[in-house]
Amino acid sequence: MSTTPSSATPAPTRSIRSAPSRAAAAEWLIAGTVAAIIAAALIALVSRAAGASDDFEPLQPGPYVTFTVLGIIIGAVGWAVIRRWSARPRALLSWLVPAVVVISFVPDLLMLVSDYIPHADAAGIIGLVLMHVAVAAVAVATYHRALPLYDTPRS
Repeated sequence: MSTTPSSATPAPTRSIRSAPSRAAAAEWLIAGTVAAIIAAALIALVSRAAGASDDFEPLQPGPYVTFTVLGIIIGAVGWAVIRRWSARPRALLSWLVPAVVVISFVPDLLMLVSDYIPHADAAGIIGLVLMHVAVAAVAVATYHRALPLYDTPRS
């Protein structure tokens, strides 16, 4: 008598996308960076329309474009390191990404109680905080496409 049922069905398998080529990953990262810059630009425009000072430098294209590009690059490096070396990158990133975003609010919120950046006001600070959230959201979506996560470290 057989111990294996004759009507046994195989366990469902989960489709895992293959990792994109380096060129495709670079294209995703460039597209994500452009999308994040557009999101930041829209937030800056809305913030100024809501009363943020036109002279508040962090809402000018030079600073937010520079910091968006740097943030995406630094985030991608961190994501790649965690992806490569962590046995459970999803679990680690599920708390690390929100923690980093919240920590990124600190300099913005300090502008409310200091005068180290001229023309800082509540509308401008709220705009900056929203920029951080929007850029992080776009970056994470981009990293999932460019640098997909696996349950075990990849070699």
